[in-house]
Amino acid sequence: MNFPPKPKRQQTAHEWVDYLRESEGLGSILARTEDLAQLKSTLTQALTALDLGHLSQKIEAGWRQGTQNELFLLVSNASIASRLQQVLPSLINELSKNGLVCSAIKVQLKPAPASWEVKPRIDAGAARKPTGLNEVARSSWQELLEKLAPDSSLRKAVEKLLQNKPK
Repeated sequence: MNFPPKPKRQQTAHEWVDYLRESEGLGSILARTEDLAQLKSTLTQALTALDLGHLSQKIEAGWRQGTQNELFLLVSNASIASRLQQVLPSLINELSKNGLVCSAIKVQLKPAPASWEVKPRIDAGAARKPTGLNEVARSSWQELLEKLAPDSSLRKAVEKLLQNKPK
């Protein structure tokens, strides 16, 4: 079965960014992403001016939901959060010098990931076989065996235990 040849395209390929800008749903996502990248860049400049540029990689910035003038900073540990709290007025001034208007900044800690994780056993079907009695247990059972009467049913049970559990 032969198919007819494909018609030649008259249009040239577009940049993917152009496609995203023209798209109705994706255009707003791209605009928001570009705004956040600009915000991160401006925040880095302001932190560098305050000699805190080394912290910029550890901070996630965004605008607080519902307001455009309240900046939200998410940090990974309490020492960074407390340091930022100390310089908030200076940071707001530096941001306004760089052209970013914000009336307030809220600093919050990221929720810590769980330090433990429950993992399934690799080979759950194969149960570990008992290895027998250790030396202390064996000697304790031996001492009990010597104290029991020769015709005792308990003595027979302990003898059987000691015979079936070799070390």
